[in-house]
Amino acid sequence: MRFIWIIFNAAVWTFIFGLFGIFASLFESNKGKILGHCARLWGKFILFFTGVRYSVRGLENLDPKGSYIFACNHASGYDVPLAFAGLPYWLISIAKIELKSVFILGWVMKTAGHIFVDRKRSENAISALENSKVSLINNPKSILLFPEGTRTMDGKLGLFKRGGLMLSVDTGIPIVPVGLIGTFGMLKKGTWSFKNQPLEIRIGSPINPEMFSNDSKNNLAKYVKSQVNTLLNKD
Repeated sequence: MRFIWIIFNAAVWTFIFGLFGIFASLFESNKGKILGHCARLWGKFILFFTGVRYSVRGLENLDPKGSYIFACNHASGYDVPLAFAGLPYWLISIAKIELKSVFILGWVMKTAGHIFVDRKRSENAISALENSKVSLINNPKSILLFPEGTRTMDGKLGLFKRGGLMLSVDTGIPIVPVGLIGTFGMLKKGTWSFKNQPLEIRIGSPINPEMFSNDSKNNLAKYVKSQVNTLLNKD
């Protein structure tokens, strides 16, 4: 029953905030920003109405007016609402292209400017990231990125893919390592079992993209992974 309540909340708040945001965006000049605010409320409402408590550590490392690429570990379906709720920035995500065809959700995400990538076709994924560069440079915003590409099955941090991370080098937007704590134990991939427990977002220091180049992109992925791993194992 608890899992059904979670799905119900996700559907209801996606519908309410999504349609409101799309309507409100018709009257805004900075397209997508209102939907960005709606996404944050969406995450907060899902966590509140499913009884999930969370805390955020490390916001003092960031400029409240800055734009960042938030590189997070991916352990659960709760990672997305947790990140949107706890990171006080205009966020868009790099998401799998399958979400684009989901009723209401795909429409909302497309209108909000989220970046869809086809993980099965690397050339299409690269093209989508290339097309997003101009938008990010002309209209800065923050990106929610899960460099592992998919949720972990065993709770361990997986290989970080370099594609989305290279947007930092191309746009000059700093990467911020983020550790999402407790989501794996709460709701594992492939299970309906839900174990409520406090969640935590741990935010590291921004990584200057000038430290890396196209020639050192493999080193960038490894370095970001090491920073996220440090946050996950920090006392």
